[in-house]
Amino acid sequence: MLSRTEHRGVCQLLSSVMSGTESHTDREEDYKFLHSMLMEKKVHLLFKIHERLKRFERRSPIPVQEHAASLASDLAEKLIDKDWGDDAKELFSILSKPHFQSLLHVHDAVAQRDYEPALPPTPDDVLEEDEDSVKIVSLVKTKEPLGATIKKDKSTGAIVVARILRGGAADKSGLIHEGDELKEVNGVSLEDRKPKEVLPLLAQAEGKIKFIIIPGDSKEDISSDETKLFVRALFDYDPKEDPTVPCKDVALAFKRGDILQIVSMEDDTWWQACHHGNSSSRAGLVPSKQLHERRVALQRPRPLFKPRPVETPDEREATEDVDYGALTGIHIAGLRRSFRLGRKSSRTKEAARCQRRRAEVHGTIPPPTYVEVIPYHRKPKDTHCLVVLVGPGGVGVSELKRRLVISDPDRYGVSVPYTTREKRRQEKEGVDYHFVTVHEFEEQILNHRFVEYGCYRGHFYGTSLDSVLTVMAEGKVCLLDVHPSKIKHVYTPEFKPHVVFVKPPCIEELRLTRRRAKFVCDEEGGNQVRIFSEEDFEDMIDLAEIMESQYGHLFHKVIVNGDIAMAFRELKANLEKIQEAEVQWVPAEWICSTSTIPQRSSGYLSDCI
Repeated sequence: MLSRTEHRGVCQLLSSVMSGTESHTDREEDYKFLHSMLMEKKVHLLFKIHERLKRFERRSPIPVQEHAASLASDLAEKLIDKDWGDDAKELFSILSKPHFQSLLHVHDAVAQRDYEPALPPTPDDVLEEDEDSVKIVSLVKTKEPLGATIKKDKSTGAIVVARILRGGAADKSGLIHEGDELKEVNGVSLEDRKPKEVLPLLAQAEGKIKFIIIPGDSKEDISSDETKLFVRALFDYDPKEDPTVPCKDVALAFKRGDILQIVSMEDDTWWQACHHGNSSSRAGLVPSKQLHERRVALQRPRPLFKPRPVETPDEREATEDVDYGALTGIHIAGLRRSFRLGRKSSRTKEAARCQRRRAEVHGTIPPPTYVEVIPYHRKPKDTHCLVVLVGPGGVGVSELKRRLVISDPDRYGVSVPYTTREKRRQEKEGVDYHFVTVHEFEEQILNHRFVEYGCYRGHFYGTSLDSVLTVMAEGKVCLLDVHPSKIKHVYTPEFKPHVVFVKPPCIEELRLTRRRAKFVCDEEGGNQVRIFSEEDFEDMIDLAEIMESQYGHLFHKVIVNGDIAMAFRELKANLEKIQEAEVQWVPAEWICSTSTIPQRSSGYLSDCI
């Protein structure tokens, strides 16, 4: 009665484990594998054998004879020597049968408790690593890939495992490793096959996939407590448009600005990464820093616009912004840029183009790839981060800044610029400008207190760091509009800026959306309002490309301003998301002096399974 109770207990335990595997969805692949293993008929037979052995053990039987086989042999010899009649002959026949002799040998083995088989000694010339020369691995197939890529060994022609993706089925099983040679898949030999011929075999398989593997040279496992590496992507990537990716199904798509966690950089060409927040899922392949830099370097440069006649160079100077009321009828105190660089002459712009093209050819401008970042947890008393808007002239940076302030003046503010000119009748100190002497202005220049400054008609204009800090101390989001080269003055842990690059659309869209738009320019010694020309469109696009190539690593968000209303909604939604976030991703260089992103230059391509 006791054995039956225990047997029922084992069966109930098995049943509860099986039902428990059906209720978990967070690690569905692992539980499916466990459930299928528990459903095996052999497992249930093992439970029955276990129950019988337990019953036999409780009885504690004592063998009557431990050498029944030798006793039967002696008896058979005696029966041969003498004639004992028909009964003796029948007994001799029974004792001589092979099956009966085997039964007696088993009896003796059980009686003597000699269950282990006697194996011959291992030869001295056999190495220990040869013991696992071949192994059989079974994995449960799901809708997701197995998480490994394969390639053909150039020297041997064998199909080997090129890489194991972190978090995939192959990685979780711990049974397949990089360098392992695949001999068979579900009984089909892989000899003289190409990697692309192996993929259909895996696609057609259902349920379990059985591999016969020859282990390769194992690599040391990376410790689980290794430092996590996070990067901000500075380019868009779509595996469907990449013909060189080893496997599109296991590659990871991302957008510029996404935070990625790099989980493996062992391959110089293809890193393994996952989106921040999804580190428990299977990792995907992403182009390494070196691969993307080589790709950008090999791209053909965009053809130049048709050449224009060269004009006499003008003096490069700064121009003061006109009041916004001149264009919109709405005046906002302090909503003026401290100064704006005058529109360059055609000769100056052509020289900038040539300089940019030469830099691209010789590779002196590094293409944007990844920036290492670390999480910064905002505190309740922390001020809002500084928002820096940059973009080429005429793209709409000032208009976007104006709309932000009008939409929520309690949240957004602008710094009041400094100037050395005399105060006009309608202007107010500390509202429209901070009016200072030339000596005071020059003193602030020497103390590096200006983000940017310039001279116009004998007067200085500038944006002071003190003005920026004043707006931030009021609990507002300070909107700063500067040239990208000046971002370095506020790209510090003190300000933790969020940089938004406003980019023009293609020239065809510019022609449609800005045919009748007006902007402020400086021609013939005075501020004038005029419409855009074809030359202005070309200059805007060309300057945007220069800004992005030289300062793209500083940009957190890129907004294409084809339609001002859509661009404003996108910008406002982005800023609200940033301000509400508890974690801000800041450059690792603010904390660490060196980057952990390696510099390498080689790799391989393979197919995925």
